[in-house]
Amino acid sequence: MENSWVFLSFISAFSLATSDALTKKALRLDNEYLVAWLRLVFSLPPLVLLLLFIPVPELDRTFYLSFFCALPLEILALILYIKALRISPMSLTLPFLSLTPIFLIVFSRVIVGESVSLKGAVGIILIATGGYSLNITSVRKGFFAPIKAIARERGSVYMIIVAMIYSITSSLGKLAIEHSSPLFFGATYFIVVTVCFTPLVYINFNKHPVGRVLRRQIGSVILPGLFYSAMIVSHMLAMSLARVAYMIAIKRSSLLIGSIYGFIFFREGNIRERLFGAALMFTGFVLIVAG
Repeated sequence: MENSWVFLSFISAFSLATSDALTKKALRLDNEYLVAWLRLVFSLPPLVLLLLFIPVPELDRTFYLSFFCALPLEILALILYIKALRISPMSLTLPFLSLTPIFLIVFSRVIVGESVSLKGAVGIILIATGGYSLNITSVRKGFFAPIKAIARERGSVYMIIVAMIYSITSSLGKLAIEHSSPLFFGATYFIVVTVCFTPLVYINFNKHPVGRVLRRQIGSVILPGLFYSAMIVSHMLAMSLARVAYMIAIKRSSLLIGSIYGFIFFREGNIRERLFGAALMFTGFVLIVAG
């Protein structure tokens, strides 16, 4: 199918948003480090199976350099990402992931050599407007009140930092893919991330043994991982069939899906203003990648 990558991109978006929602539910029960690790662990079986059918490409110094430079940043982003989901509404934190293109303007030019077009500039304005409108109800307290509200909302601040980190890791990831293959890099990268993240779990988990948690809430920790693995696999397949910019633009619909989840399942308020902000940010993202 000529447009199968579009279908795969939507699967990736839906799987990511669903995994986030299930992760937020699981975070009510146990330490965020453990839940994040379990989500990664239960996403590994499809990746390991995938490696059995992927030819190992010829790897050079650039691949290893970009791969291992991205690893610590990826782990830091993962920690902040999970913390943001735990302490703040999904509809308020997840839209900030679309700020990544703003940071990519700088980092992609430095790392990969990409530049910004006129459409990209318009996209930046839309993204900034969308981020501002997420807290538009506080405007009556002053024009800069929404900005101050974002600063007070730790989850939003964490997600903004995550967006910046993702701009670096995505640039490094693209460099690694250019010196290997999309499927090989995607599978090996998340396997190594899981291994490196494991020590942090035991350092920060001080409640119950992992086995006891698994026996008590096995469904809560398996489902986020399964949907996360579906996201990774569909993401890699779509990346292998289409240009990265087109695929990521469609995948960012996960932001809107996540906001809807937050309203339906977590009774998060002010959904109209946040969906409006998310829509603006998503439109700006599309303009940037299209440009």
